[in-house]
Amino acid sequence: MRWSDTDVFGHVNHARVLGLLEDARLAMVDPTPGGGIILARLEVDYLRQVHYRIGEHLTVSTSITRLGRSSIGMCQELTQDGQVALRAEMVLVNFDYAADASAPLTEAQRAHWSRWLVDRPGDAADR
Repeated sequence: MRWSDTDVFGHVNHARVLGLLEDARLAMVDPTPGGGIILARLEVDYLRQVHYRIGEHLTVSTSITRLGRSSIGMCQELTQDGQVALRAEMVLVNFDYAADASAPLTEAQRAHWSRWLVDRPGDAADR
């Protein structure tokens, strides 16, 4: 975080905190060539303000909530002072840029993303 990430109200601008989530997502992406993962949907709940503090490190936790044919459900939470400040639900899609269309996840991609797969309450009833 940088001081310039704050807005006139003294809290971190909403676009900057989304950038932190993006950085955490990109750190998880499998660098193996063969498919691009793109963000197809993003829903964000801003639960409290995030403040800039010199030297403070914010925490982003990420889990995979669903593996579909070509899509990946993901949940991320940004925490400050032990409290969730932002929660985001998103859908990532495996994308074939040459075909300009979604593409099924390969077994290798499924194995990669399964490392962060969690069961969520009520999900078993939906299967």
